[in-house]
Amino acid sequence: MDSSAFSLLWLTGILLLILALAYVSTRFLATRSGMAQPGKHIQILEQQMLGRDQKLALARVGERWFLLGIAPSGVSLVAEFTAEEAASWQAEAQEDRPSFWEAVVKVMDQKGRR
Repeated sequence: MDSSAFSLLWLTGILLLILALAYVSTRFLATRSGMAQPGKHIQILEQQMLGRDQKLALARVGERWFLLGIAPSGVSLVAEFTAEEAASWQAEAQEDRPSFWEAVVKVMDQKGRR
C-alpha cells in the first residue's frame, strides 16, 4: 500500500473517531444539563425559555402530562394534557427530528453554500 492511500485511510479513521466522540459528548452533555435526564416517575421532557428567569416546562408524571410555568416566584400549572394529545405530539416529534448523521450532513451542506 502506498503512502497516499495509507494517509487517506488514516484521515478517514480520525474523522470517524472525531464524529463518534462528538456524538457521545453531545449525548452526555444533554443528559448532564437535564434535557434528557431519565427519571423513574417524573420526567421533564422539554423546556422553553420565555425571558430572564422564566420558562415553560413539559412534564410527565406517569400517564399525566403537565405544562408548567417556572419563574423565581414559583411554579404554576398552565395546562394539563391527556395521554392521547401527548401521543400525537410524540409522533410528530419523532417524524420531525433528524438523526445525528442527517444533522451533520445538513450543517455541512449549509457550510458549503457560503
